[in-house]
Amino acid sequence: MTPPSSDRIAGAPISWGVCEVPGWGFQFPAERVLDEMRSVGLTAAEFGPAGFLPDDGAERRACLARYGLTAVGGFLPVLLHDAGHDPLPEADAYLSDALAAGGRVLVLAAGTGVDGYDDRPVLDDAQWATLLGNLDRICAHAGERGATAVLHPHMGTMVENADEVQRVLAGSSVQLCVDTGHLVAAGADPVAITAAAPERVGHVHLKDVDAGLAARVRAGELSFSAAVAAGLFRVLGTGSVDIAAMIATLEGAGYQGWYVLEQDLKLEQGEPAAPGPITDVRASYEYVLKALG
Repeated sequence: MTPPSSDRIAGAPISWGVCEVPGWGFQFPAERVLDEMRSVGLTAAEFGPAGFLPDDGAERRACLARYGLTAVGGFLPVLLHDAGHDPLPEADAYLSDALAAGGRVLVLAAGTGVDGYDDRPVLDDAQWATLLGNLDRICAHAGERGATAVLHPHMGTMVENADEVQRVLAGSSVQLCVDTGHLVAAGADPVAITAAAPERVGHVHLKDVDAGLAARVRAGELSFSAAVAAGLFRVLGTGSVDIAAMIATLEGAGYQGWYVLEQDLKLEQGEPAAPGPITDVRASYEYVLKALG
């Protein structure tokens, strides 16, 4: 039986500005974020960065449960292209904590090896082969443990644009976390990517995009982090992404996974005036509910 539409919509702490990048900006405490997720109507959440929720998986599960939330899983940037580095132990440790908390989705990003998302190296063929092989290893290991590993094309990582996504689809068996905002910001079309290979979509992050700011990032006029601070990501239905078509494409293909609300936020000037981020999250939640019918 298909779960109610509202039970497939999850929240992410980054919508409240909570991010793994050092010095990102003002960080709301978990108590407020989780309480506001519950207030919006969300029943599930991704974990957020290390330290946001309790490290111990059982304690993390209990923390979420106090706010009526269950765990989806979480986001792990990991170095995949370095032949001298084995990412599997790091991914396995993250999986152990996630599973103990009740989360079964491991959202990987192909990290550059440095903090932040403003610069990235260019990989040679050997590094690409290492990256793809590591994705398959982690994907298979996650499956053996009863979890799903997906790759998140993400600005400022080794897989961000359409060509890189196609290279992953052709050279690896990993499923994608289709993030509508990051793909559009990188000049890709998430609806076309999804329609061409719906069976490869294992997880979805929904965000809308300010097209003008995205163009400035691609042109090198503005860093990714500065663009986020300036409002690169917008409430669903108010930017340049065809979110309704994205959802219709997925539902038409039989997608049964999560829709995670992720309007990445960077609060450089401290805590905003009330009511704060909850207004945007609520508007996006209502948009997805309507789109799911």
